[in-house]
Amino acid sequence: MGGNSVSLTATLAAMEPLRHTPAGLPVVDFILAHASQQTEAGNPRQVEFEMPAKATGEIATRVAKMRQGCRVEAQGFLNRKHRMSRQMVLHVTNMEMI
Repeated sequence: MGGNSVSLTATLAAMEPLRHTPAGLPVVDFILAHASQQTEAGNPRQVEFEMPAKATGEIATRVAKMRQGCRVEAQGFLNRKHRMSRQMVLHVTNMEMI
């Protein structure tokens, strides 16, 4: 299998309340909003999107303390929202305010 690694500078646009799995693991769902200018085929391109994201465990507790609107650097991997979904979600493994 190939790599699946994402690093994204974004704004914490929205966040659901921290919850816990039946096993007691903290989980938080949130939205990251990204805006930048990238180069594609030698030409500048405006890039803007919102990405659904999820954090689990200790990182979820840290993310839940962050304020909506703060700038962050997030790292993680992409996966489907759930087994039967086609929607992509960024599973965040590290996120720091910048």
